[in-house]
Amino acid sequence: MKLPVLAASMLLAFGIGSGAAAQTRNVPELGKPAGKPFVWENATVYFLLTDRFNNGDKANDHAYGRKDDAAKLRGFMGGDLAGITARIKEGYFKDLGVNAIWLTPPVEQIHGSTDEGTGKSYGFHGYWAKDFTAVDANLGSEQDFRSFVETAHANGIRVILDVVMNHTGPVTAQDPVWPKEWVRTGPACTYKDVPTTVDCTLVKNLPDFLTNSNANVALPPLLVAKWKKEGRYEREVKELDAFFKRTGYPRAPRYYLIKWHADWVRKYGVDGFRADTVKHTEPGVWKELKQEASLAYEEWKRANPAKRLGNLPFFMTSEVYNYSIHHGRSFDMGGNVKVDWLANGFDSMINFGMKSDATQGYEKLFSDYSQALHGPMKGYSVLNYLSSHDDGSPFDPARQRPIESANKLMLAPGAAQIYYGDETARLLNIEGAEGDAKLRSFMNWDELAANTQRGIHRVAEVREHWARLGRFRAAHPAVGAGVHQMLASSPYTFKRIWQQDGKDGTASDRVVVALDLPKDKALPIQVAGVFNDGQTVRDWYTGQRAVVTGGKVNFGVPAPAALIALD
Repeated sequence: MKLPVLAASMLLAFGIGSGAAAQTRNVPELGKPAGKPFVWENATVYFLLTDRFNNGDKANDHAYGRKDDAAKLRGFMGGDLAGITARIKEGYFKDLGVNAIWLTPPVEQIHGSTDEGTGKSYGFHGYWAKDFTAVDANLGSEQDFRSFVETAHANGIRVILDVVMNHTGPVTAQDPVWPKEWVRTGPACTYKDVPTTVDCTLVKNLPDFLTNSNANVALPPLLVAKWKKEGRYEREVKELDAFFKRTGYPRAPRYYLIKWHADWVRKYGVDGFRADTVKHTEPGVWKELKQEASLAYEEWKRANPAKRLGNLPFFMTSEVYNYSIHHGRSFDMGGNVKVDWLANGFDSMINFGMKSDATQGYEKLFSDYSQALHGPMKGYSVLNYLSSHDDGSPFDPARQRPIESANKLMLAPGAAQIYYGDETARLLNIEGAEGDAKLRSFMNWDELAANTQRGIHRVAEVREHWARLGRFRAAHPAVGAGVHQMLASSPYTFKRIWQQDGKDGTASDRVVVALDLPKDKALPIQVAGVFNDGQTVRDWYTGQRAVVTGGKVNFGVPAPAALIALD
């Protein structure tokens, strides 16, 4: 895969001399780094709203009679599964160093619209389910989903599916409420303690599943009628009967949901779940889901040995709203109740704290995170982010600091979540949009193609910077999973050392990174204690090679960063 044509102009834009521009052909590509296994602790996860990413099939833009009558950025806009697959095939994600894609729930959404106080809205985001067993037709078909997963796997990319255990979609004229044995419709949550966070609805008109119930319930009439119309009622009932017989679970609401979610793993080989609205359900629900999803994943891997990516267990990351890495393994739910969510089926926690932590300097941010991950949270990880789909306080909404954002997110200890458009400086303050719609504009492919000016940077040049950091991460698990230590304060230089002991032996990795280097000259960089004199190392930012001398290395070409590893 060739580097983008704009690589040379990007180098010049950062004040790098023509000597470096001439060397852009040598910048390392992603590939499959020998001896460096994928680990979730170092994953680069690309999070996208399927409807807002890329339109690969215009024929499915208006399913179920949905109309173009929503408030700004609150209706379907044409993105679909075929669009994601097309970008995978083009190499977009591989060039960015992405090794996992998290997509919003692809399940069939309510057909109608509702207004929660921010204008007429449709379920384009995936969190307003009508039928957990079907792909929403606006996003494509079951075959489209299968093709997406298989194409991702063929390109070394794992798939994280967003799953909801907390609620159905809102009630509309076309979408009746589920039976009272399944859901509560009030009171609305006030978020003071466990009862006012769990035994309630997140907002008005968002029915809440009775995940605490062990009472047997029949299928909702709306699903019975729907499945019969679609000719699959008998098949679905037969599968449910087999599930409940095998597990011995009561036919309670949460176990139906667990079966339906696990089926996406069993049928398609989804590699992990991002669990939505976690703190609004009982903790044990997620451990039960993890158990069934893990069984389904092992079953799929045995049936598809040529399609699986390695043999890691099923992965789950948790959205506990306002959780920070600084909470460690004890999250305060209020009312003197604290929960260790990592003891309830999760491998990782989404780190809501990074957007504020990123206001700190590099060393404070990196050293604090390393100490947490290799101390209280050892054996688990966090998924860091600077912007997201429902966080109204992103780090840089006007995208004036995209290089700093990349450096802090992509080089911080822990896994990194790129929210679609982080790498292209997609704006997060869209005029005329209300609430979280401001965060959910369509991917700015046009600005990327035109290399649009954004502040002091250009969009394609920003993306190239993100890509170089991303490819370095993908090749070196030490970046996110290693132990951090500063080597020098000027220029700011640090090392990461990683080692993993497993049944197949020991894997290890070591890197050195220098940041905020001067634009007009190349400086010697401290690498003593990591690389020995006489060793040849490579800078993944410029592609240059150099020999370590006197505990330092000089690549001879100015660049804004040095990403150093053994050649």
